[in-house]
Amino acid sequence: MIDAEKKMILIIDDDKFLVDMYSMKFTMEGYAVQACLSAKDALNLLRGGLLPDVIMFDLTMPELDGLSFLTALTEEKLAPKALKIALTNQSEDAEQKKAMDLGADKYIVKASAIPSEVVDIVGKAIGRKTV
Repeated sequence: MIDAEKKMILIIDDDKFLVDMYSMKFTMEGYAVQACLSAKDALNLLRGGLLPDVIMFDLTMPELDGLSFLTALTEEKLAPKALKIALTNQSEDAEQKKAMDLGADKYIVKASAIPSEVVDIVGKAIGRKTV
């Protein structure tokens, strides 16, 4: 795959181990990856012009949680074409509904999908969305 054709994944999670693991898995599958350990850092990158194809984020993070992050994305019209995927341990239906209502395109519970399955889910989702 030529670099210009690589799909860019922005991964946001305060768990460095998980960020590193998902970054490695996506990179091995030919994706370009930008990782952030906080939603605030991710917002700064997006405000600076980063245009990822996919934004994958945790809901539970210090300083700025995933739902507040989604709200900021919408209000500031950041990365409007990006596929927004919540990847979280929050399995409650109410949390999923909140995330979807705020603009998440997909909701994945970490415990229900191994990293390679997450890569497959994202790949299939990208195939369905025009970016």
